[in-house]
Amino acid sequence: MVNVLGLDIGGANIKGTFLKTERDKLIEQKTVLEYFPMWKKKKQLSELLDQIKKTLANSTVLDGVGVTITAELSDAYLTKTEGINHVLYCVVKVFGDLPVFVLDVEANLLSVRQSLQDTLNVSSANWAATGWIVSQIIKNGIVVDVGSTTTSIIPIINGKVAAQGKTDLEKLQNGELVYSGSLRTNIATIVNAVPVKGKTTQVCSELFAQSGDVHLILGNISKIDYTAETCDGRGKTKQETMARLARVVSADTDMLTEQDIICIAEFVYDKQVEQIAEGLRQVYERTKLPKEKIKIVVTGLGRNFLAQKAAQKLGLTKIIDMKDILNAGSAVVSPSVGVALMVATKLEGKRVKWKPS
Repeated sequence: MVNVLGLDIGGANIKGTFLKTERDKLIEQKTVLEYFPMWKKKKQLSELLDQIKKTLANSTVLDGVGVTITAELSDAYLTKTEGINHVLYCVVKVFGDLPVFVLDVEANLLSVRQSLQDTLNVSSANWAATGWIVSQIIKNGIVVDVGSTTTSIIPIINGKVAAQGKTDLEKLQNGELVYSGSLRTNIATIVNAVPVKGKTTQVCSELFAQSGDVHLILGNISKIDYTAETCDGRGKTKQETMARLARVVSADTDMLTEQDIICIAEFVYDKQVEQIAEGLRQVYERTKLPKEKIKIVVTGLGRNFLAQKAAQKLGLTKIIDMKDILNAGSAVVSPSVGVALMVATKLEGKRVKWKPS
């Protein structure tokens, strides 16, 4: 029997997965997602990791911990190396008595010592964990993982992760990373202008509203899903959310009707789908596979209302929801599930088979 913990330590969210396996079969799982703005709270990282350990594993003796890190890009750190060093210091502080495995961009599990020697190799590698899960099941496909902040687009060819980019910079250059997500994307980075009362209107280049406001207004997410803090620090009621979106065009809810604001939200939503579809188009065209032979696996918080819509916009209709591979809760935290499965597989000595609960 093997008990493992997988951690996906990001700049805005930390995701955790506990797995208990026996003879290559999964027999128990738990997941957690914590909003954790690293730029504000990095000094409290060790405390949160300890809390996640207690929440997921409680008194269970762990056999290993898998870690993937994207927090190094947070402006809490001057360089990525500083970020990786700090995160791994906190991980060792909490889990130092256990085998700790760090995921690299080639989907290898490294020791902490190896990771500290080549920090860029383990920077922003969480996409490799998600890709690895899918590559165990699907021969040819593309994973579209829409989180709160970004979208990762991961090609799987002949049962192998076939990403061309390894760093975030490379991925931004080739469509494998789109800096647009379900909650935290500034509206001004999605659109330059929106329709207001029949007139094209330039938007304000300020952080007045974000994608979470659009998707809450349109019913794509619930208040519970909206885990990020709001741009103005106010709540997530209908009135407060609409006030933020109105502010994007220097207006307020006295000046614009509810329908005016909904029209803005619908326009922004369409443009965000187009943003993600453009990245997916670039990745799909490099596969050189016909549409009927490629499967699109959608995962993350925005899997249904952004990833699926982007695939459909391109005429890619063989769409699989990650919850049908894992389950609904695990689909939102798939990188932590992936790195936990990789560690369990390593410790078991054979691939652990996932059985959705």
